[in-house]
Amino acid sequence: MPDDLDRLFERLVSVLADDAPGRLAVPFPASEVYERMVPYRSNRSILKVATHQDYEMAVMRLLAGERGYASLEPAEVRDALQRETTESNPDTGLFRQFPDAILSLNRLAAERFLRGERAFAPPPPPPLSAAEPAESSDLEAEEGAEEKRPLAGAAFELAEQSESPRQCPYCGETLPGSRKVNFCPQCGQPPSGELRCPACGVEVDVGWRYCVSCGRATGFE
Repeated sequence: MPDDLDRLFERLVSVLADDAPGRLAVPFPASEVYERMVPYRSNRSILKVATHQDYEMAVMRLLAGERGYASLEPAEVRDALQRETTESNPDTGLFRQFPDAILSLNRLAAERFLRGERAFAPPPPPPLSAAEPAESSDLEAEEGAEEKRPLAGAAFELAEQSESPRQCPYCGETLPGSRKVNFCPQCGQPPSGELRCPACGVEVDVGWRYCVSCGRATGFE
């Protein structure tokens, strides 16, 4: 049976998908969840939360990354929220102290919900077999230093691990797997991160062909 966290995630995905399908792939400030997208007063009956505290707890669990539905940056804020969710008497409004933290939804989980699958949480990673021993901590540290992911790409970390080949979140075309991809060769959109005007650097939204600041063509056809 779905609980408060499941219903909050479902509602958030529905709002973003109705706004524009491409919004599911674009990170946004965490404060938008409880201030604009799924505020308590207009969604309490849909979420079936008994109290405002129950609502805040669901929001904190989402921002803390529970069930892999979303990823929050910076990491220290996410870790603080994760610790708070385990307290016997948690401060359910702690997340309000970090309105500028950036939230990214897990694309795989969102797509499973939109397809109407009963279980849309990302599946757990398969266990290691005896023939595949865990890597040493030194090797993990070395690989972590070599492969630093961009902030906005953290949203789809779980999804990308389970998808082969990778697909562009905007047009669905296959991305080259043998090199670093900054822009999709089919539609020109970056596979992760904020869209920026190539002329003035101002942030633009998905599908904008011209910059609202300088009027130059964005090149994102």
